[in-house]
Amino acid sequence: MPEPRPEAPALRPVIRRLWPSDAAAVEAYFLRLDPETRASRFMGTLSDAAALAYARRALKVDGVVFGAFVDGTLRALGELRPTRAPPPGFSLGPDAEAAFAVERDYRRNGLGQALFRRIAGAARNRGVRDLRVRCLARNRPMLGLAARAGVDLRMAGGESEGALHLAHPTPASLWQEGVTEAFDFTLALAAA
Repeated sequence: MPEPRPEAPALRPVIRRLWPSDAAAVEAYFLRLDPETRASRFMGTLSDAAALAYARRALKVDGVVFGAFVDGTLRALGELRPTRAPPPGFSLGPDAEAAFAVERDYRRNGLGQALFRRIAGAARNRGVRDLRVRCLARNRPMLGLAARAGVDLRMAGGESEGALHLAHPTPASLWQEGVTEAFDFTLALAAA
């Protein structure tokens, strides 16, 4: 009878918003993604040069980016992007898109779910009513994550698309995000 596999130690990730000071970690993260994970994230093959170019813009364009750090290294990343030019100010508009990737060795540890919760909260507080998710039909990790989050997915060809309908922000949700982002910013400064 084979020996039972020892359980992997529980991860103690730090989930926080990413800031310009995290640029090097974002670049290293996208370059470290294995080809299959990178192709799933971008819905097609992406060279190292293209991944690096994307990473260099990721923290500069409209939207919000969150990361999951394990032992100080960025291992998962989630993005909230408006689907069209957002109105001036804090709002992203009524529709936005969420995109995620978790490094292969760090999957099935709740990193994607934690990032999804942060993105959904940020979207809600920025006036987003429909948080859109799109992925390849063969991207089982993302399909599972979206289903657990309550996204109504529809398959079409080789892609799956759906939306999570969000409630209006409340004073409490806005306050909570403000406090959390202040803490995130402090963590980012300490890491820099």
